[in-house]
Amino acid sequence: MTERATESDLGNVFVSNYPPYSRWNPDQVPALQEVLGEAPGPNPPDLGLYLHIPFCRKRCKFCYFRVYTDKNSKEVERYLNGLAREIELYAAQPALAGRPLHFVYFGGGTPSFISPKQLRGLVVRMKDAFSWSEVDEVAFECEPGTLTEAKVRAIKDIGVTRLSLGLENMNDAILRENGRAHTTKEIHRCMPWIRDVNFHQVNVDLIAGMLGETWDLWRDTVQQTIDLDPDSITVYQMELPYNTVYAKKILGDEDDAPLFSSWQTRRDWHAYAFEQFAAAGFEPSSAYTVKKKGRGARFVYRDALWRGADMMATGVSSFGHLQGVHYQNTSSWDVYLEALEAGSFPIDRALATSPRERLIRETILQLKLGHLDPVYFRDKFGVELTDEFGPAFGKLERDSMATVDSDTIRLTPQGLLQVDSLLPEFYEPANRGVAYV
Repeated sequence: MTERATESDLGNVFVSNYPPYSRWNPDQVPALQEVLGEAPGPNPPDLGLYLHIPFCRKRCKFCYFRVYTDKNSKEVERYLNGLAREIELYAAQPALAGRPLHFVYFGGGTPSFISPKQLRGLVVRMKDAFSWSEVDEVAFECEPGTLTEAKVRAIKDIGVTRLSLGLENMNDAILRENGRAHTTKEIHRCMPWIRDVNFHQVNVDLIAGMLGETWDLWRDTVQQTIDLDPDSITVYQMELPYNTVYAKKILGDEDDAPLFSSWQTRRDWHAYAFEQFAAAGFEPSSAYTVKKKGRGARFVYRDALWRGADMMATGVSSFGHLQGVHYQNTSSWDVYLEALEAGSFPIDRALATSPRERLIRETILQLKLGHLDPVYFRDKFGVELTDEFGPAFGKLERDSMATVDSDTIRLTPQGLLQVDSLLPEFYEPANRGVAYV
């Protein structure tokens, strides 16, 4: 069923952090600077690196990330130099000097937008700054139409272990309507190259509820995705943050404001996909991801972050977390590059979290796996989850969203499909109802 989206349907539904980003502010940037200036204590958490590559061939109409479609080759080179310089600045900080990386994530935007030469040059500088000897995963996002056979080999050669291909849908009319740059022909063209170089894991992304979706078209997309035989599949439910092309049309009450499927229909499509994937030999890895049985597919980046790992954020508008302090870089291209060229970090806002905020953060993020291990939280935080969050878990049980006891907390299939909407039950009162971003 399609319906005209209203202002009440807009905003971020997907929860990726806690406390909400709107709580972060410039006044707390000194807290991060203090952390960076001190050597870590014994047994620091695993360390990761996120790189934001903000270039795209086109801007999707549902995209809310900081991306650019108008940068020339000279500007791209300047940005990549700034990105490498930022990594080098981090390597010189007492909190990070000498610490090896455990995971690396190339996100975007479109990391596969840049050339093999640019990619290799960036990685050489990264490895000069930080040891990769203990890296357990290098993840890399791709847009199918940006790939060539040579570029796929280059991505493999720099050490990428988890390639994530943004399919989103397997119907050209839907891809075109939603502003995607690639076509299904480009998906099928690049898959043999990807198989030939034998990445440890190939993930593909889908979005349930893109504009123009129908039950018949979605069934076809699900089957075509199964036929591609990836190692894992991630399904997101379409959401409409305020800064997207679609949201602006809705807010402006324009004549061509889009008609979207209802949230219930999106959940139904999501559930259908997971049922078909299970029949094809996949098993759930989280509320969004399934993995093919027997292939050892993992997602180190996700699991490390959801267990409180440190992660350096590099690139314009990127988010990071170090020693209990959240932070975000500036979203301004000029401010970002000028700061780095002057030898300074381009950090815009931060938040030093309390022990309870860190407990809530790990609880809600790990709940997106579909289950919680009370023993883990006893050992790390010294708490009983059912005591700390009794009312929240009680509500989930009454609503048939979870089963709860002292040994295992597990979401029901219904709860898993709408987990993000359940998480605010665990927030502190001051953080409920505030803007997420």
